Amino acid sequence: MSKRIAADRAAVPALAAALAVGAVAPATAMTDQAADALAHDILKQLVEINTTDSVGNVTTAAEAMARRFHDAGFPAADVVVIGPDNPRKKNVVVRLHGSGQRKPILMIGHLDVVEARREDWTTDPFKLVEKDGYFYGRGSLDMKDGDAIMATTLLRMKQQGFRPDRDLILALTADEEGGCCNGVHWLIENHRELVNAEFVLNHDGFSITSDHGVPRAFELGATEKVYADFQLGTTNPGGHSSLPRPDNAIYELAHGLDRIEKYQFPFELNSVTRAYFERMAQLSSGERAADMRAILSTPPDPAAIARLSRDPTQGSLMHTTCVATRLAGGHANNALPQRAEAVINCRILPGHSQEEVRQELIGILDDPKITVRYIADDGTVHDKASDRRGYPPPPLVPEVRQPLEAVVAGMWPGLKVVPAMDAGASDSIYTEAVGLPSYGVSGIAIDADRIRMHGRDECVPIASFYEGNEFFYRYLKAITSP
Repeated sequence: MSKRIAADRAAVPALAAALAVGAVAPATAMTDQAADALAHDILKQLVEINTTDSVGNVTTAAEAMARRFHDAGFPAADVVVIGPDNPRKKNVVVRLHGSGQRKPILMIGHLDVVEARREDWTTDPFKLVEKDGYFYGRGSLDMKDGDAIMATTLLRMKQQGFRPDRDLILALTADEEGGCCNGVHWLIENHRELVNAEFVLNHDGFSITSDHGVPRAFELGATEKVYADFQLGTTNPGGHSSLPRPDNAIYELAHGLDRIEKYQFPFELNSVTRAYFERMAQLSSGERAADMRAILSTPPDPAAIARLSRDPTQGSLMHTTCVATRLAGGHANNALPQRAEAVINCRILPGHSQEEVRQELIGILDDPKITVRYIADDGTVHDKASDRRGYPPPPLVPEVRQPLEAVVAGMWPGLKVVPAMDAGASDSIYTEAVGLPSYGVSGIAIDADRIRMHGRDECVPIASFYEGNEFFYRYLKAITSP
Protein backbone atom coordinates (compact mmCIF):
# COMPACT_ATOMS: atom_id res chain seq x y z
CA MET A 1 0.00 0.00 0.00
CA SER A 2 1.35 3.44 -0.89
CA LYS A 3 1.97 5.96 1.88
CA ARG A 4 -0.55 8.33 0.32
CA ILE A 5 -3.30 5.71 0.37
CA ALA A 6 -2.47 4.60 3.89
CA ALA A 7 -2.78 8.19 5.07
CA ASP A 8 -5.97 9.04 3.22
CA ARG A 9 -8.08 5.89 3.40
CA ALA A 10 -9.74 6.70 6.70
CA ALA A 11 -11.04 10.00 5.35
CA VAL A 12 -12.53 8.63 2.14
CA PRO A 13 -15.96 7.46 3.37
CA ALA A 14 -16.70 10.78 5.04
CA LEU A 15 -15.63 12.72 1.99
CA ALA A 16 -17.69 10.46 -0.25
CA ALA A 17 -20.78 11.31 1.77
CA ALA A 18 -20.01 14.99 1.36
CA LEU A 19 -19.79 14.77 -2.42
CA ALA A 20 -23.16 15.03 -4.12
CA VAL A 21 -23.75 12.68 -7.04
CA GLY A 22 -21.73 14.06 -9.92
CA ALA A 23 -20.67 17.21 -8.05
CA VAL A 24 -17.03 18.24 -7.83
CA ALA A 25 -15.92 21.54 -6.31
CA PRO A 26 -14.47 23.61 -9.14
CA ALA A 27 -12.46 26.11 -7.12
CA THR A 28 -9.23 24.10 -6.86
CA ALA A 29 -7.77 21.03 -8.50
CA MET A 30 -9.19 17.78 -7.17
CA THR A 31 -7.01 16.28 -4.46
CA ASP A 32 -5.99 12.63 -4.33
CA GLN A 33 -8.32 12.20 -1.38
CA ALA A 34 -11.25 13.76 -3.23
CA ALA A 35 -10.53 11.58 -6.28
CA ASP A 36 -10.68 8.46 -4.11
CA ALA A 37 -13.95 9.62 -2.56
CA LEU A 38 -15.42 10.21 -6.01
CA ALA A 39 -14.27 6.78 -7.23
CA HIS A 40 -15.85 5.16 -4.16
CA ASP A 41 -19.09 7.06 -4.77
CA ILE A 42 -19.24 5.96 -8.41
CA LEU A 43 -18.37 2.35 -7.57
CA LYS A 44 -21.15 2.24 -4.97
CA GLN A 45 -23.63 3.73 -7.41
CA LEU A 46 -22.75 1.26 -10.16
CA VAL A 47 -22.72 -1.85 -7.95
CA GLU A 48 -26.15 -0.92 -6.62
CA ILE A 49 -27.62 -0.69 -10.13
CA ASN A 50 -28.48 -4.23 -11.19
CA THR A 51 -27.06 -4.72 -14.71
CA THR A 52 -27.51 -8.47 -15.10
CA ASP A 53 -28.93 -9.75 -18.39
CA SER A 54 -31.95 -11.40 -16.77
CA VAL A 55 -33.56 -8.55 -14.84
CA GLY A 56 -31.02 -5.72 -14.83
CA ASN A 57 -30.77 -2.55 -16.88
CA VAL A 58 -27.49 -1.32 -18.36
CA THR A 59 -29.22 1.79 -19.68
CA THR A 60 -29.90 2.93 -16.11
CA ALA A 61 -26.18 2.73 -15.35
CA ALA A 62 -25.23 4.45 -18.61
CA GLU A 63 -27.63 7.31 -17.93
CA ALA A 64 -26.34 7.67 -14.36
CA MET A 65 -22.80 8.04 -15.66
CA ALA A 66 -23.96 10.50 -18.33
CA ARG A 67 -25.50 12.71 -15.62
CA ARG A 68 -22.21 12.82 -13.79
CA PHE A 69 -20.37 14.01 -16.88
CA HIS A 70 -23.07 16.57 -17.71
CA ASP A 71 -22.93 17.90 -14.14
CA ALA A 72 -19.14 18.17 -14.41
CA GLY A 73 -19.43 20.48 -17.42
CA PHE A 74 -18.98 18.12 -20.36
CA PRO A 75 -20.94 19.50 -23.34
CA ALA A 76 -24.06 17.55 -24.28
CA ALA A 77 -22.53 16.70 -27.67
CA ASP A 78 -19.62 14.94 -25.92
CA VAL A 79 -21.78 12.67 -23.73
CA VAL A 80 -23.87 10.30 -25.83
CA VAL A 81 -26.18 7.55 -24.53
CA ILE A 82 -26.78 5.34 -27.53
CA GLY A 83 -27.44 1.74 -28.45
CA PRO A 84 -29.76 -0.74 -30.15
CA ASP A 85 -33.55 -0.75 -29.97
CA ASN A 86 -33.49 -2.78 -26.77
CA PRO A 87 -34.27 -0.21 -24.05
CA ARG A 88 -32.11 -1.98 -21.44
CA LYS A 89 -28.93 -2.15 -23.54
CA LYS A 90 -27.75 1.44 -24.12
CA ASN A 91 -24.11 2.50 -23.91
CA VAL A 92 -22.57 5.80 -22.89
CA VAL A 93 -19.69 7.35 -24.86
CA VAL A 94 -17.83 10.36 -23.41
CA ARG A 95 -15.16 12.47 -25.09
CA LEU A 96 -12.64 14.78 -23.40
CA HIS A 97 -11.20 16.97 -26.14
CA GLY A 98 -7.46 17.43 -26.41
CA SER A 99 -5.19 19.50 -28.59
CA GLY A 100 -5.35 17.04 -31.48
CA GLN A 101 -1.58 16.61 -31.73
CA ARG A 102 -2.09 12.86 -31.82
CA LYS A 103 -4.95 10.49 -32.58
CA PRO A 104 -7.47 9.68 -29.82
CA ILE A 105 -7.22 6.94 -27.22
CA LEU A 106 -10.31 4.80 -26.64
CA MET A 107 -10.96 3.38 -23.16
CA ILE A 108 -13.51 0.58 -22.90
CA GLY A 109 -15.31 -0.97 -19.96
CA HIS A 110 -18.49 -3.04 -19.66
CA LEU A 111 -21.29 -2.05 -17.32
CA ASP A 112 -23.06 -5.42 -17.32
CA VAL A 113 -22.35 -8.14 -14.76
CA VAL A 114 -23.00 -11.86 -14.49
CA GLU A 115 -25.96 -13.17 -12.52
CA ALA A 116 -25.84 -13.27 -8.72
CA ARG A 117 -28.34 -14.83 -6.31
CA ARG A 118 -28.74 -13.37 -2.83
CA GLU A 119 -29.06 -16.83 -1.27
CA ASP A 120 -25.62 -17.80 -2.61
CA TRP A 121 -23.82 -14.77 -1.14
CA THR A 122 -22.74 -13.83 2.36
CA THR A 123 -23.70 -10.21 1.57
CA ASP A 124 -26.27 -8.64 -0.77
CA PRO A 125 -24.54 -8.82 -4.19
CA PHE A 126 -26.17 -5.56 -5.25
CA LYS A 127 -25.02 -3.51 -2.28
CA LEU A 128 -21.46 -2.26 -1.92
CA VAL A 129 -20.35 -3.69 1.42
CA GLU A 130 -17.05 -2.83 3.10
CA LYS A 131 -15.78 -5.74 5.19
CA ASP A 132 -12.37 -7.01 6.31
CA GLY A 133 -10.46 -4.72 3.95
CA TYR A 134 -12.54 -5.53 0.85
CA PHE A 135 -15.38 -4.01 -1.13
CA TYR A 136 -17.95 -6.77 -1.76
CA GLY A 137 -20.54 -6.64 -4.53
CA ARG A 138 -21.28 -8.05 -7.96
CA GLY A 139 -19.01 -6.24 -10.39
CA SER A 140 -16.64 -4.99 -7.70
CA LEU A 141 -13.80 -6.73 -9.59
CA ASP A 142 -15.39 -7.39 -12.99
CA MET A 143 -15.54 -4.58 -13.78
CA LYS A 144 -17.41 -1.76 -12.13
CA ASP A 145 -14.24 -0.94 -10.21
CA GLY A 146 -12.53 -0.20 -13.53
CA ASP A 147 -15.57 1.73 -14.81
CA ALA A 148 -15.49 3.90 -11.69
CA ILE A 149 -11.74 4.48 -11.99
CA MET A 150 -11.87 5.46 -15.67
CA ALA A 151 -14.84 7.78 -15.09
CA THR A 152 -13.12 9.36 -12.11
CA THR A 153 -9.97 9.96 -14.14
CA LEU A 154 -11.83 11.83 -16.89
CA LEU A 155 -13.84 13.85 -14.36
CA ARG A 156 -10.64 14.72 -12.49
CA MET A 157 -8.90 15.85 -15.67
CA LYS A 158 -11.90 17.96 -16.65
CA GLN A 159 -12.12 19.57 -13.23
CA GLN A 160 -8.45 20.51 -13.14
CA GLY A 161 -8.51 21.88 -16.68
CA PHE A 162 -5.97 19.39 -18.01
CA ARG A 163 -5.82 19.42 -21.80
CA PRO A 164 -4.39 16.17 -23.19
CA ASP A 165 -2.49 16.14 -26.48
CA ARG A 166 -5.20 13.90 -27.96
CA ASP A 167 -8.90 13.26 -27.43
CA LEU A 168 -9.77 10.75 -24.70
CA ILE A 169 -12.85 8.61 -25.38
CA LEU A 170 -14.55 6.51 -22.73
CA ALA A 171 -17.11 3.89 -23.81
CA LEU A 172 -19.04 2.14 -21.03
CA THR A 173 -21.02 -0.59 -22.69
CA ALA A 174 -23.52 -3.45 -22.50
CA ASP A 175 -23.36 -7.21 -22.81
CA GLU A 176 -19.71 -8.15 -22.52
CA GLU A 177 -20.77 -10.94 -20.18
CA GLY A 178 -23.38 -12.23 -22.62
CA GLY A 179 -26.71 -11.19 -24.03
CA CYS A 180 -28.14 -9.91 -27.25
CA CYS A 181 -26.38 -6.62 -27.77
CA ASN A 182 -22.63 -6.32 -27.19
CA GLY A 183 -22.01 -2.59 -26.88
CA VAL A 184 -18.50 -2.37 -28.28
CA HIS A 185 -19.47 -4.41 -31.33
CA TRP A 186 -22.62 -2.31 -31.82
CA LEU A 187 -20.71 0.99 -31.61
CA ILE A 188 -18.10 -0.19 -34.11
CA GLU A 189 -20.76 -1.41 -36.53
CA ASN A 190 -23.14 1.54 -36.22
CA HIS A 191 -21.19 4.57 -34.95
CA ARG A 192 -17.53 4.00 -35.69
CA GLU A 193 -16.96 7.76 -35.68
CA LEU A 194 -17.63 7.85 -31.92
CA VAL A 195 -14.90 5.32 -31.08
CA ASN A 196 -12.20 5.75 -33.72
CA ALA A 197 -8.82 5.81 -32.02
CA GLU A 198 -5.13 5.05 -32.44
CA PHE A 199 -5.29 2.33 -29.79
CA VAL A 200 -7.50 0.99 -27.01
CA LEU A 201 -7.02 0.66 -23.25
CA ASN A 202 -9.21 -2.05 -21.73
CA HIS A 203 -9.47 -1.88 -17.93
CA ASP A 204 -11.23 -5.24 -17.62
CA GLY A 205 -9.88 -7.32 -14.73
CA PHE A 206 -6.60 -6.69 -12.94
CA SER A 207 -2.95 -6.42 -13.94
CA ILE A 208 -1.23 -7.42 -10.71
CA THR A 209 -1.51 -10.87 -9.18
CA SER A 210 0.00 -10.99 -5.71
CA ASP A 211 1.01 -13.58 -3.13
CA HIS A 212 -0.29 -12.60 0.33
CA GLY A 213 -0.27 -8.97 -0.69
CA VAL A 214 3.15 -9.02 -2.36
CA PRO A 215 2.89 -8.16 -6.09
CA ARG A 216 4.65 -10.56 -8.49
CA ALA A 217 4.57 -8.56 -11.72
CA PHE A 218 2.52 -6.01 -13.61
CA GLU A 219 0.93 -7.84 -16.54
CA LEU A 220 0.32 -5.78 -19.66
CA GLY A 221 -2.46 -7.52 -21.58
CA ALA A 222 -1.16 -8.10 -25.11
CA THR A 223 -3.40 -10.90 -26.39
CA GLU A 224 -6.29 -13.04 -25.18
CA LYS A 225 -8.09 -16.30 -25.70
CA VAL A 226 -11.23 -16.80 -27.77
CA TYR A 227 -14.50 -17.51 -25.97
CA ALA A 228 -16.87 -20.29 -27.05
CA ASP A 229 -19.87 -22.10 -25.55
CA PHE A 230 -20.95 -25.55 -26.71
CA GLN A 231 -24.10 -27.48 -25.95
CA LEU A 232 -23.74 -31.21 -25.33
CA GLY A 233 -26.96 -33.16 -25.70
CA THR A 234 -28.33 -36.69 -25.52
CA THR A 235 -31.86 -37.88 -26.28
CA ASN A 236 -33.73 -41.06 -25.45
CA PRO A 237 -37.24 -42.52 -25.81
CA GLY A 238 -37.50 -42.51 -22.01
CA GLY A 239 -40.18 -44.50 -20.25
CA HIS A 240 -41.49 -45.39 -16.81
CA SER A 241 -38.92 -45.05 -14.01
CA SER A 242 -39.95 -48.44 -12.61
CA LEU A 243 -38.46 -50.07 -15.72
CA PRO A 244 -34.86 -48.77 -15.95
CA ARG A 245 -33.07 -49.37 -19.23
CA PRO A 246 -29.33 -49.35 -20.01
CA ASP A 247 -29.46 -46.42 -22.44
CA ASN A 248 -30.20 -43.61 -19.98
CA ALA A 249 -29.72 -40.08 -21.39
CA ILE A 250 -28.38 -38.65 -18.10
CA TYR A 251 -25.86 -41.46 -17.63
CA GLU A 252 -24.69 -41.19 -21.23
CA LEU A 253 -24.08 -37.48 -20.85
CA ALA A 254 -22.39 -37.96 -17.48
CA HIS A 255 -19.94 -40.46 -18.97
CA GLY A 256 -19.10 -37.95 -21.70
CA LEU A 257 -18.58 -35.14 -19.17
CA ASP A 258 -16.24 -37.41 -17.24
CA ARG A 259 -14.08 -37.83 -20.35
CA ILE A 260 -13.93 -34.07 -20.87
CA GLU A 261 -12.99 -33.53 -17.22
CA LYS A 262 -10.03 -35.89 -17.55
CA TYR A 263 -8.82 -34.47 -20.87
CA GLN A 264 -6.15 -31.78 -21.09
CA PHE A 265 -5.69 -29.86 -24.31
CA PRO A 266 -2.12 -29.84 -25.71
CA PHE A 267 0.57 -27.62 -24.27
CA GLU A 268 1.30 -24.59 -26.41
CA LEU A 269 3.12 -21.27 -26.09
CA ASN A 270 2.88 -18.22 -28.32
CA SER A 271 5.13 -15.17 -28.54
CA VAL A 272 3.39 -13.44 -25.62
CA THR A 273 3.19 -16.41 -23.24
CA ARG A 274 6.77 -17.43 -24.04
CA ALA A 275 7.95 -13.90 -23.17
CA TYR A 276 5.77 -14.03 -20.05
CA PHE A 277 7.32 -17.25 -18.72
CA GLU A 278 10.82 -16.07 -19.61
CA ARG A 279 10.32 -12.95 -17.49
CA MET A 280 8.46 -14.71 -14.68
CA ALA A 281 11.21 -17.33 -14.41
CA GLN A 282 13.59 -14.49 -13.57
CA LEU A 283 11.20 -13.15 -10.93
CA SER A 284 10.39 -16.52 -9.34
CA SER A 285 12.46 -18.94 -7.29
CA GLY A 286 12.81 -22.62 -6.41
CA GLU A 287 10.87 -25.30 -8.23
CA ARG A 288 8.49 -22.78 -9.80
CA ALA A 289 11.31 -20.91 -11.53
CA ALA A 290 12.92 -24.17 -12.61
CA ASP A 291 9.63 -25.42 -14.05
CA MET A 292 9.14 -22.21 -16.02
CA ARG A 293 12.59 -22.59 -17.57
CA ALA A 294 11.91 -26.28 -18.24
CA ILE A 295 8.74 -25.60 -20.26
CA LEU A 296 10.73 -23.15 -22.41
CA SER A 297 13.29 -25.78 -23.37
CA THR A 298 13.18 -27.87 -26.54
CA PRO A 299 11.47 -30.23 -26.04
CA PRO A 300 9.55 -28.89 -23.01
CA ASP A 301 9.65 -31.00 -19.86
CA PRO A 302 6.31 -32.87 -19.43
CA ALA A 303 6.71 -33.07 -15.64
CA ALA A 304 7.21 -29.31 -15.40
CA ILE A 305 4.17 -28.74 -17.61
CA ALA A 306 2.11 -30.98 -15.34
CA ARG A 307 3.21 -29.20 -12.15
CA LEU A 308 2.57 -25.71 -13.50
CA SER A 309 -0.74 -26.78 -15.01
CA ARG A 310 -2.07 -27.62 -11.55
CA ASP A 311 -2.08 -23.86 -10.85
CA PRO A 312 -5.13 -22.55 -12.78
CA THR A 313 -3.52 -19.14 -13.30
CA GLN A 314 -0.55 -20.78 -15.06
CA GLY A 315 -2.22 -23.76 -16.68
CA SER A 316 -4.74 -21.56 -18.45
CA LEU A 317 -1.87 -19.79 -20.23
CA MET A 318 -0.51 -23.05 -21.65
CA HIS A 319 -3.68 -24.86 -22.72
CA THR A 320 -7.04 -24.34 -24.29
CA THR A 321 -9.52 -25.05 -21.50
CA CYS A 322 -13.05 -26.45 -21.65
CA VAL A 323 -15.18 -26.90 -18.54
CA ALA A 324 -18.79 -27.82 -17.76
CA THR A 325 -20.74 -24.83 -16.47
CA ARG A 326 -24.43 -25.82 -16.75
CA LEU A 327 -26.41 -29.07 -16.56
CA ALA A 328 -30.04 -30.05 -17.13
CA GLY A 329 -31.88 -33.32 -17.70
CA GLY A 330 -35.12 -35.19 -17.35
CA HIS A 331 -38.73 -34.01 -17.31
CA ALA A 332 -40.36 -35.78 -14.34
CA ASN A 333 -39.31 -37.48 -11.11
CA ASN A 334 -41.06 -40.69 -12.06
CA ALA A 335 -39.95 -40.90 -15.70
CA LEU A 336 -36.78 -41.96 -17.45
CA PRO A 337 -35.04 -38.91 -18.96
CA GLN A 338 -35.81 -38.19 -22.59
CA ARG A 339 -33.14 -35.50 -22.81
CA ALA A 340 -30.01 -34.36 -20.97
CA GLU A 341 -27.95 -31.28 -21.80
CA ALA A 342 -24.82 -29.57 -20.56
CA VAL A 343 -23.00 -26.38 -21.49
CA ILE A 344 -19.24 -26.55 -21.96
CA ASN A 345 -17.43 -23.22 -21.80
CA CYS A 346 -14.12 -23.07 -23.68
CA ARG A 347 -11.32 -20.49 -23.69
CA ILE A 348 -9.31 -21.14 -26.82
CA LEU A 349 -5.66 -20.31 -27.40
CA PRO A 350 -5.01 -17.79 -30.20
CA GLY A 351 -4.59 -19.44 -33.58
CA HIS A 352 -7.27 -22.08 -33.04
CA SER A 353 -10.87 -21.70 -34.17
CA GLN A 354 -14.12 -22.41 -32.39
CA GLU A 355 -15.02 -25.08 -34.97
CA GLU A 356 -11.63 -26.73 -34.48
CA VAL A 357 -12.34 -27.08 -30.77
CA ARG A 358 -15.90 -28.36 -31.42
CA GLN A 359 -14.42 -31.12 -33.55
CA GLU A 360 -11.90 -31.92 -30.83
CA LEU A 361 -14.70 -32.20 -28.26
CA ILE A 362 -16.49 -34.66 -30.56
CA GLY A 363 -13.32 -36.74 -30.66
CA ILE A 364 -12.89 -36.62 -26.87
CA LEU A 365 -16.46 -37.76 -26.28
CA ASP A 366 -16.14 -40.53 -28.89
CA ASP A 367 -19.87 -41.18 -28.62
CA PRO A 368 -22.25 -40.60 -31.56
CA LYS A 369 -25.16 -40.41 -29.11
CA ILE A 370 -23.83 -37.10 -27.74
CA THR A 371 -24.22 -34.09 -30.01
CA VAL A 372 -21.90 -31.08 -29.75
CA ARG A 373 -23.44 -27.84 -31.00
CA TYR A 374 -22.15 -24.26 -30.93
CA ILE A 375 -24.01 -21.61 -28.91
CA ALA A 376 -23.74 -18.25 -30.68
CA ASP A 377 -23.52 -14.89 -28.91
CA ASP A 378 -27.27 -14.37 -29.32
CA GLY A 379 -28.05 -17.72 -27.66
CA THR A 380 -29.01 -19.60 -30.82
CA VAL A 381 -27.59 -23.11 -31.24
CA HIS A 382 -25.86 -24.28 -34.44
CA ASP A 383 -24.46 -27.53 -35.81
CA LYS A 384 -21.22 -25.77 -36.76
CA ALA A 385 -19.13 -23.15 -35.00
CA SER A 386 -17.39 -20.18 -36.56
CA ASP A 387 -13.81 -20.09 -37.79
CA ARG A 388 -13.05 -17.08 -35.55
CA ARG A 389 -9.53 -17.22 -34.14
CA GLY A 390 -7.57 -15.06 -31.74
CA TYR A 391 -5.85 -12.09 -33.31
CA PRO A 392 -2.06 -11.64 -33.42
CA PRO A 393 -0.75 -9.59 -30.50
CA PRO A 394 -0.52 -5.84 -31.20
CA PRO A 395 2.95 -4.29 -31.16
CA LEU A 396 4.07 -3.10 -27.73
CA VAL A 397 4.72 0.42 -29.00
CA PRO A 398 6.95 2.72 -26.92
CA GLU A 399 4.18 5.28 -26.34
CA VAL A 400 2.21 2.59 -24.47
CA ARG A 401 5.05 0.64 -22.83
CA GLN A 402 7.56 3.29 -21.73
CA PRO A 403 5.16 5.51 -19.73
CA LEU A 404 3.69 2.36 -18.20
CA GLU A 405 7.08 1.17 -17.02
CA ALA A 406 7.82 4.61 -15.56
CA VAL A 407 4.51 4.87 -13.68
CA VAL A 408 4.74 1.29 -12.38
CA ALA A 409 8.31 1.90 -11.17
CA GLY A 410 7.16 5.03 -9.37
CA MET A 411 4.27 3.36 -7.58
CA TRP A 412 5.66 -0.16 -7.04
CA PRO A 413 9.48 0.10 -7.02
CA GLY A 414 11.08 -3.03 -8.43
CA LEU A 415 7.89 -4.38 -10.02
CA LYS A 416 8.46 -5.40 -13.64
CA VAL A 417 6.05 -4.94 -16.54
CA VAL A 418 5.48 -8.30 -18.27
CA PRO A 419 3.55 -8.83 -21.55
CA ALA A 420 0.75 -11.31 -20.82
CA MET A 421 -2.17 -13.18 -22.35
CA ASP A 422 -5.63 -12.85 -20.82
CA ALA A 423 -6.82 -16.37 -20.04
CA GLY A 424 -10.39 -15.17 -20.36
CA ALA A 425 -11.88 -13.09 -23.13
CA SER A 426 -12.98 -9.49 -23.34
CA ASP A 427 -14.38 -6.81 -25.62
CA SER A 428 -10.89 -6.32 -27.05
CA ILE A 429 -11.75 -9.03 -29.57
CA TYR A 430 -14.08 -6.56 -31.29
CA THR A 431 -11.61 -3.68 -31.35
CA GLU A 432 -8.74 -5.90 -32.51
CA ALA A 433 -10.97 -7.23 -35.30
CA VAL A 434 -11.17 -3.76 -36.88
CA GLY A 435 -7.48 -2.96 -36.53
CA LEU A 436 -7.50 -1.05 -33.22
CA PRO A 437 -4.49 -2.27 -31.18
CA SER A 438 -5.84 -3.10 -27.72
CA TYR A 439 -4.04 -3.41 -24.39
CA GLY A 440 -5.23 -4.63 -21.01
CA VAL A 441 -4.12 -2.13 -18.35
CA SER A 442 -5.35 -1.90 -14.77
CA GLY A 443 -3.67 -0.92 -11.52
CA ILE A 444 -5.77 -3.34 -9.46
CA ALA A 445 -3.84 -5.98 -7.51
CA ILE A 446 -5.38 -9.12 -6.03
CA ASP A 447 -4.13 -12.29 -4.39
CA ALA A 448 -4.38 -15.40 -6.55
CA ASP A 449 -6.61 -17.12 -3.96
CA ARG A 450 -9.08 -14.20 -3.85
CA ILE A 451 -9.97 -14.04 -7.55
CA ARG A 452 -13.77 -14.25 -7.34
CA MET A 453 -14.90 -12.76 -10.63
CA HIS A 454 -18.20 -14.39 -11.65
CA GLY A 455 -18.28 -16.19 -8.30
CA ARG A 456 -19.83 -15.93 -4.87
CA ASP A 457 -18.79 -12.98 -2.69
CA GLU A 458 -16.94 -11.16 -5.48
CA CYS A 459 -14.69 -8.52 -3.95
CA VAL A 460 -11.81 -6.13 -4.54
CA PRO A 461 -9.24 -5.05 -1.92
CA ILE A 462 -10.10 -1.55 -0.74
CA ALA A 463 -6.49 -0.36 -0.67
CA SER A 464 -5.89 -1.80 -4.13
CA PHE A 465 -8.96 -0.05 -5.52
CA TYR A 466 -7.68 3.33 -4.38
CA GLU A 467 -4.17 2.55 -5.55
CA GLY A 468 -5.57 1.51 -8.94
CA ASN A 469 -7.44 4.81 -9.07
CA GLU A 470 -4.20 6.75 -8.59
CA PHE A 471 -2.34 4.54 -11.06
CA PHE A 472 -4.77 5.07 -13.91
CA TYR A 473 -4.79 8.83 -13.42
CA ARG A 474 -0.99 8.95 -13.50
CA TYR A 475 -0.75 6.64 -16.51
CA LEU A 476 -3.35 8.43 -18.57
CA LYS A 477 -1.64 11.77 -17.90
CA ALA A 478 1.73 10.25 -18.80
CA ILE A 479 0.57 9.05 -22.22
CA THR A 480 -1.35 12.23 -23.07
CA SER A 481 0.86 15.01 -21.76
CA PRO A 482 2.18 17.35 -24.48
